[in-house]
Amino acid sequence: MTILRHFTAVAASLLIAVPAFASDSDHFKGHPANTLEQAIANFSEYNNKLEKVLAGDLTPEAMNEVHLLTYTLENALQKLDDEIDALEDTLEKVHKASERADTDTVRSAGEQYLSNSREIVK
Repeated sequence: MTILRHFTAVAASLLIAVPAFASDSDHFKGHPANTLEQAIANFSEYNNKLEKVLAGDLTPEAMNEVHLLTYTLENALQKLDDEIDALEDTLEKVHKASERADTDTVRSAGEQYLSNSREIVK
């Protein structure tokens, strides 16, 4: 009887997990992160959701939830990565302008750098 229960549990877990992996056209893409503000909000919210799932039993249902949560987190991280790359470029402008004593560029690019960086770390 225990083998039958085990088989039933495995079969049920497969039925739960299969929809998440159904096909590329049906595959969940996660919530978008089109702006830095949206990326930060999704990053915070979905980290909290992931933390709650990880605090419980990692059942097949929980594994499916983790799978879905990671799509939104990946989108948020990609946007953050893009924004950090742009921020590095702006800071490099400030750096090079400071070497040339280009006060106009240091001021304008420096203010842009600070404004953008403060959106990430307030």
